[in-house]
Amino acid sequence: MRSGRLVALLLHLQNRSGGATAAQLATELEVSIRTVYRDVAALQASGVPLWTETGPHGGIRLVEGWRTRLDGLTGDEAAALFLSGAPHAADALGLDTVLVAAQTKVMATLPADLRTRAGRVRQRFHLDAPSWFAADERVPHLTEIATAVWNGRRLDLRYARRDREVARRLDPLGLVLKAGVWYLVARHRTDIRSYRVSRITAATARPERFERPDGFDLGTWWTRSSDDFARSLMRFACVIRVSSSGWAHLHRVFGPVVAADAIASAGPPDPAGWREMRLRAESEEIAVGQLVMLGAEVEAVAPPNLRRAVAGIGAAIVANHRDPTGPPQG
Repeated sequence: MRSGRLVALLLHLQNRSGGATAAQLATELEVSIRTVYRDVAALQASGVPLWTETGPHGGIRLVEGWRTRLDGLTGDEAAALFLSGAPHAADALGLDTVLVAAQTKVMATLPADLRTRAGRVRQRFHLDAPSWFAADERVPHLTEIATAVWNGRRLDLRYARRDREVARRLDPLGLVLKAGVWYLVARHRTDIRSYRVSRITAATARPERFERPDGFDLGTWWTRSSDDFARSLMRFACVIRVSSSGWAHLHRVFGPVVAADAIASAGPPDPAGWREMRLRAESEEIAVGQLVMLGAEVEAVAPPNLRRAVAGIGAAIVANHRDPTGPPQG
């Protein structure tokens, strides 16, 4: 762990011709200022020509003209640096790794041929893991698929859909790891789609290569595809009004895609700061539960069934919180 941090510190300084303060380095490396000074002393003791200067224009610097190179990295090791967010993913893809320092800093020090190879990883393997990984699925053909992705070779596979198994000849463009689940992004004829790798029952790389689509970026495509899928689940349409406070919590309650679409449909605020907007949810029942989370900062306008359901929950909440010591209800 410390060796990786020392490399990161050295690369930070190498990429800053004017040096950096201990506070800046501590923030970038997410350590204490005391740790920065200890690491600087360790680098100096190992022969790295670092010097420090106090005062308003002081800081930590490398001797001008001195540079280091991360020699000895193999192509696979350089590529695997870009999977450092999920070490088990690198193992699953068959890339033996020695993970070091921050990938963007390492990129600046790699020889040209390794820099090109490492950059290819970001175009072919995108990690999207916003939550804790779920239990691993069986993906016996992942290595074969990853090899075809890496080498740009067509792929014949069999895919188990919900109703039947189908055969596909694909141009494999990339692999995505989404919360522990692997997806293959591939072109079938003219369409680009995603395939859950655990449902692939057979995979064979073909000898011929294919040309990647001009301007295709795996991360951008995945984000857009994920957003479109989220929208396709939202089949219930309604109209609501939210206060300025409720507006601030839309993303938290409804998620970024639904909230962004609702905000885009919003009208101008009334004198009290309330805005009317169109909203989509998976169902009326789910919409009721989400709207209640905004409390008094939201009004269900339409359809009438939604308005009555939200009002009914509000009345039940009032009844449940009636003061038991108050006058009897006649």
